[in-house]
Amino acid sequence: MQKRVRDNTYRTVLVCVDSHGGEAMAGRLYHPVLPEGCQFRNLMEFILTMEDLLDAIQLPQSFTAKRSFGGRPGGAAPSPPEEQRQLGRTATFAVRVIFRQNASWQGSVTWLETKQEESFRSVLELLLLMNSALDGQNEKAEKPGARFSAPLSGAERIS
Repeated sequence: MQKRVRDNTYRTVLVCVDSHGGEAMAGRLYHPVLPEGCQFRNLMEFILTMEDLLDAIQLPQSFTAKRSFGGRPGGAAPSPPEEQRQLGRTATFAVRVIFRQNASWQGSVTWLETKQEESFRSVLELLLLMNSALDGQNEKAEKPGARFSAPLSGAERIS
């Protein structure tokens, strides 16, 4: 019988952000199937690389994916290598995608430098959380003693 249970290490993607200027975010992704990492130069590359990775490991399976009782394509998934600590120059996030429903991702993101964890219900919400952490970090560097602030709600942005 095929072993189908995988630990949380396999469910987590490490996102190392090396630069964040204006609306551009660049860095690297690390996962047990990408031990050498994979670079991204902007948000679109980040989203496409993550989606390709999730499709390749089929964990979690896409809500719209065709399912069957046949074997998994590509054989068994490789087991995770030894734990390696990778850090981004600007920030490091551990992204755990639990579901892929409604053509988006749902899960949690942990900002490793501050040990703060938040849940997200869509790719957009994930990106907003990461951006708020990066913006908060930039403000903290400019103003010593400033605290990390949560993203503004829609009503606060309008006024």
